[in-house]
Order: sequence, then C-alpha cells, then structure tokens
Amino acid sequence: MEAAAERDASPGAVLVMAGTAVVLYAADQLTKLLIVANLPFGERVDVIGDFAQLWHVRNTGAAFSILPGATWLFVPVTIAAIGMVIYFHRTLHDRGPWIQVVLGAILAGALGNLTDRVRLGYVIDFVSLGIGDVRFPTFNVADSAVVLGIGLLVAYLTFADRRASDEPSR
Repeated sequence: MEAAAERDASPGAVLVMAGTAVVLYAADQLTKLLIVANLPFGERVDVIGDFAQLWHVRNTGAAFSILPGATWLFVPVTIAAIGMVIYFHRTLHDRGPWIQVVLGAILAGALGNLTDRVRLGYVIDFVSLGIGDVRFPTFNVADSAVVLGIGLLVAYLTFADRRASDEPSR
C-alpha cells in the first residue's frame, strides 16, 4: 500500500501543475475575450510594424489550420492528450516543480482550445507573425502553451531524464 502512495502525486506537485494550468487558461480565455470584444472578425492591427499583428480569425482545424471542420476529431484527441498529461504528472511528480509547470502549460492549452471548440465550434486565434504575405499560421495563448510545453517536455525526457537514468545507483 505504501508503494502505491509513493507513486501518487504529492499535493505540492498537484498545486504547481494546477496553478500553472489555471493561470495560463485564464490568460488564454481573457485574451480571446478581449480580441472578440475589441477587434472585429477578420480585422488586423499592426503591433510591431508588419512583423507582429493582432488578427481576429476563427480556426476550425487543428494547429496550422490542418483538417478544417474536423471538430469531431479534435475533441476526443484533446481529451486523450489531457489523459496523457495526467499520466506524465503521476509518473514524473517527483522530478521537481518545473516539470509540473510544463505539464500545467500543456494542460491549460489543451483546455483553452477545447473550451473554444465545444462552446463555439472553432478556436479563436489572433497572433500573426511574419512579413507581408509570408506569415506563420495565426495562433493564441493556448497554442503557445501547448507547443512550448510539449517542446520542453520532449527536451526533458530526451536529455535531463536520460542523465538521471545514466547515473550509477548507490
């Protein structure tokens, strides 16, 4: 019974992940609300010249507008991704707070875009980077949290976690 308790996430790890998720989820939903309230659909506003713009768009697809209109696919995939975050949280709970921050970011991003898909049928995107017509696909806070979180998780699992397993046991 004690071994199972040791595998369970500590309250501190849960609080770090949940706190990160709540803050980033709120930031995502607030920024989307501000865009909808202040920038008509389809309109663009230059923030840093032509390089960075606010552009109110609706994305019915996945990242980079892949598979437009496939909400029926993205909702279960997102729920599965949330399950994976919970799995990593339980598996990596003893690896320090930064891994919980990373997992909280992924969770927040998944929940932020899931909220839009269920509530609206599309995701509100608004950050556009590029020059002229050569632009990176428009994104939002949730997208940034997921992409950065997954990138950091992969880096951790590839490099930092490998170093810990290479150390001789005492």
